[in-house]
Amino acid sequence: MTNTRLAGPSLDDIEAARDIVGRVAQVTPMESSRYLEEVLGAPVYLKCENLQRTGSYKIRGAYNRLSKLTEEERSHGVVAASAGNHAQGVAFAARELGIKATIFMPIGVALPKLQATRDYGADVVLRGHTVAEPLLAAAEFAEETGAILIPPFDHEDVVTGQGTLGLEILDQLPELETVIVPIGGGGLISGVASALKQRAAREGRSIRVIGVQAENAAPYPLSIAAGVATEIVIQPTIADGIAVGKPGLLNFEIIRELVDEIVTVTEDDIARALLVLLERAKLVVEPAGAVGVAAILAGKITPTGPTVSILSGGNIDPLLMQRVISHGLAASDRYLTLRIMLPDRPGQLARISELLAEARANVIEVLHTRHGVGIQLSEVELDVSVETRGTEHREQVVELLRSAGYDPRIS
Repeated sequence: MTNTRLAGPSLDDIEAARDIVGRVAQVTPMESSRYLEEVLGAPVYLKCENLQRTGSYKIRGAYNRLSKLTEEERSHGVVAASAGNHAQGVAFAARELGIKATIFMPIGVALPKLQATRDYGADVVLRGHTVAEPLLAAAEFAEETGAILIPPFDHEDVVTGQGTLGLEILDQLPELETVIVPIGGGGLISGVASALKQRAAREGRSIRVIGVQAENAAPYPLSIAAGVATEIVIQPTIADGIAVGKPGLLNFEIIRELVDEIVTVTEDDIARALLVLLERAKLVVEPAGAVGVAAILAGKITPTGPTVSILSGGNIDPLLMQRVISHGLAASDRYLTLRIMLPDRPGQLARISELLAEARANVIEVLHTRHGVGIQLSEVELDVSVETRGTEHREQVVELLRSAGYDPRIS
């Protein structure tokens, strides 16, 4: 790694931006995690940008970008397109600077994110059902009205603002050796890597920067391998905050040069991470913000010394959280659904209940039916969902049922 680059902000630029961003952004907590330290085999700290104003780091880049606008540009207002965190960051920054903001959001955007953006004073226009349609509408609006389009990641002022997070991490943990950063378009990791690599070079040491993408929305590994920013087709992912199909052009150049490694995590990995953060750290984090922790839990990170995982945001829809918790329990072998064929005679349901009670498995839901494909006239089908204490207990429950003469099928 080298301190001389053709792309990205200088350390002086990022340090200057810290004074600007500090007018609105909070210094968020850095929390240690003994549980994750045991998993990784090295000290682990959580940088809690989920507790930032507006609920994510996005306020840093948005405020820095808007603060650079001239009075003439401010008079035309700003426009952005987003399904969540960027919308709130721009709306908040615009309100603080007295600039009119118009935000285009998809029709199906989560109600809490929609309401928060409106509460920050922005005019919200709902357009289309994917992020691509609001992006197009915002560009057209900028062309027609002269409003300044504020991109979510592919702009040097935005990257510079996000880089202030890297400086903050070093202030709180000077002995940092590794930082793990979620990647969508690449604005956050571009800024953080720029700040950390340059400070480390100045101090004569190295800091490892690892990016994490959701497996279903991971254009960066392919792009790095190809040597050019490459677009992919995104598959459904709960990590909607980093579901970007093509790297930012500026971001790609910085990441290719400064980021040491990029790994991906599955939907199950992310769900498990959210559950761990809730139970162990008592932190509410959105799926995109939890991918660094997911990478640790999935064994994707090689331990070195003190490691920071950035929790980039906490704006999660309560309805999604409910589904994710259930999914996380299942992925952690703590939620088990069994399908059991029973003789159609009295006492069978009671017998199954006795066995589950003996195994200390807590019953959550039961469906008992005589109707269904493949069910014989003399049979009934029992679908039962239970809570278990993990993989070993789950296996004990199944084995107990089998030893009693039943054939439970996991579904």
